[in-house]
Amino acid sequence: MRTQTQTPADAPLAADLSDYCLDVARRARAASVELASLSGATKNAWLRGSAALLRGEQAGLIEANQLDLDAAPGFGLTEAAVDRLRLTPERIESIAASLEAVAGQSEPIGEVIASTVRPNGLRIDKVRVPLGVVLFIYESRPNVTADAAAICVKAGSAVILRGGKEAAHSSRAIVELLGQAAAEHGLPEDAVQLVSTTDRAAVGELLKLSELIDVAIPRGGEGLIRRVAAEARMPVIKHYDGNCHVYLDASADPEVAERVVVNSKCHRLGVCNAAESLIFHADCAAELAPRIGRALGKNNIEVRGDARVCELVDGAAEATDEDLGAEYLGPVISAVVVGSLDEAIAHINRYGSHHTDAIVTRDLAAAQRFTQRVDSAAVVVNASTRFNDGGEFGLGAEIGISTDKFHARGPCGVTELTSYKYVVHGSGQIRG
Repeated sequence: MRTQTQTPADAPLAADLSDYCLDVARRARAASVELASLSGATKNAWLRGSAALLRGEQAGLIEANQLDLDAAPGFGLTEAAVDRLRLTPERIESIAASLEAVAGQSEPIGEVIASTVRPNGLRIDKVRVPLGVVLFIYESRPNVTADAAAICVKAGSAVILRGGKEAAHSSRAIVELLGQAAAEHGLPEDAVQLVSTTDRAAVGELLKLSELIDVAIPRGGEGLIRRVAAEARMPVIKHYDGNCHVYLDASADPEVAERVVVNSKCHRLGVCNAAESLIFHADCAAELAPRIGRALGKNNIEVRGDARVCELVDGAAEATDEDLGAEYLGPVISAVVVGSLDEAIAHINRYGSHHTDAIVTRDLAAAQRFTQRVDSAAVVVNASTRFNDGGEFGLGAEIGISTDKFHARGPCGVTELTSYKYVVHGSGQIRG
């Protein structure tokens, strides 16, 4: 595996950028051919070896990460963004554990998804295969560097990592350790490549190379994702934003409602599965809105609500239509009161982002109607929106959460980064 040790100052000149990107993509394509037939045992040994190196080189990773943290103010990062950027011993352990979790999953490549024997004796197998080459474009989350590499390689694909400048030192340190493990365990040299330049033009150059790159996956802010979707000449797996809702139905248990709302919103503010919008059924609003408002206030969350919410919640500000569709990624939540379950569903389908939406209810029929009619990648009953996560779903690490309907939806783990082919076995049959 080829590791990239250039600093941004060493990056290719603009005149050489096109050739550089083409070379990276060609090497990834060659590596993908080798990966397609690599044994699961070899990939798992690399994953476990990488986890061991991450644990063993914790001090060096934190030192590299500190360079990124020191530079963060110059990039204008918010407090939530800095939190996403930060590596701690606990987070490094979590990264290592994620790699081991991926290693512990069953081998996807070569799995026979279905098999039939035709009347003429032909056996037709539907077999899981790699996507090929993945271009992964992401912002300042150094843990994502390791997760993306792990998932793509386990799924038999080569990956080109183009991380944000905010995490450049952290990502480089992680990839160097992945490369060291690769040399020890026999992975193709270019199975994982980190783009060495932070020049935004490199993204545009790579997005042109549909003959070498099979899929692009952007993970970050809405501006990044819309740019990739607009410029890519290959398929894109994406989600634009995460305006996740919690709906408190007429029969909601007050204690459960408070616990779910507070965890959904306050557990981590700057993540895509955090709740950004709250809906009260009119029959429970008088009881629950003041209670939930106080609980959110204790966590320094500002409530922006409609007229009824402003009556019920001390300190609530009047919400605009823009507020109702916002992904705040910070200490603000919108809130409205509706007259029925169907009105709540209509509100979510209008203002939501098809990411994660939850209902708190003791009415089984209401829960079933909600899960059937809310058009989101994950619909949750009586639990936090924060559970829409690859690890929490038992997928191990994830490369992102897709709100698309093709090719994958929800947390994208190893299986979601595969395709299939038909393998036909015969004994001389011809078609008449």
